[in-house]
Amino acid sequence: MPNSPASLWGLEEIVAELRASREELHRTRHPRGIRELPSREAIVAIVNGLRAAMFPTHYGAPDLTDETVDYYVGHTLDSTLRLLREQVHRALRLLPEHEQTSSAELAARAYEITRAFGVQLPSIRAMLVSDIQAAFAGDPAAHDITEILLCYPGVLAMMHHRVAHAFYRQGVPLLARFVNEIAHSATGIDIHPGAQIGPSFFIDHGTGVVIGETAVIGERVRVYQAVTLGAKSFPADSDGTLVKGRPRHPIVEDDVVIYAGATILGRVTIGRGAVIGGNVWLTHSVSPGASVSQGSVREGGEGGRAEEPEHDTARRLRK
Repeated sequence: MPNSPASLWGLEEIVAELRASREELHRTRHPRGIRELPSREAIVAIVNGLRAAMFPTHYGAPDLTDETVDYYVGHTLDSTLRLLREQVHRALRLLPEHEQTSSAELAARAYEITRAFGVQLPSIRAMLVSDIQAAFAGDPAAHDITEILLCYPGVLAMMHHRVAHAFYRQGVPLLARFVNEIAHSATGIDIHPGAQIGPSFFIDHGTGVVIGETAVIGERVRVYQAVTLGAKSFPADSDGTLVKGRPRHPIVEDDVVIYAGATILGRVTIGRGAVIGGNVWLTHSVSPGASVSQGSVREGGEGGRAEEPEHDTARRLRK
């Protein structure tokens, strides 16, 4: 039997064919040949550091005291934001608009984005606390806040989403997508970082929830497992390429409840206080206060709404 790796496995031929695949036949490399890509491992460490800084008694060091907690938070944030700045720098290099931007300019821009993100952390934490409180209020099985923080997949998904949405709005979409896909892998909850979600949002059970990029969700909304807020169609341009960025996902107003398995598609509006029953398939708007179940609609307000490109909920969340 041959002893060398090359003769044992036929490595020379395999390596040559893999090179041909990479360089000629099936290229996947970035057009500018960039090799310093954002690191998934680094982004996991960043999210863990941010969680520990925002909720140190739950995710931080076990021996924290009132005297040491602020030092711990400051030290954790410093190391986390330094790591984030490097990942932002790498992500900015991949954007077409920065093709001609110098490395020094990108480094300065990465610092500005990271510093601006750090300033947002208190408001991000406040939104997360509202989500946690909504989970406690909305789930009779919840015993205390600690259980929710440590065990609820919907809260974990929202921790990632609140961070990812901030990155998305600051023009670092690849980092935002990384953050949300890490949560998606862990929880089965798939929220695009572009989705606008108001405070006190509760995902109960969670598995299989899908929320699209242009979805707009108001305040105090509750959804259950396997709910989809998706697109009904995907318009394409003359050469067949999908048109990006158009509003194509639902608007869900305040105080709406959407039960398990419901699918809502297209730029439709689910009016304030509406209740969408389990396994309902919706492609049209629903009036405020209405109750929708399989085979029936009970109106709680005026008649059904037409589709609308802009809405008060969208304007409020965009501020």
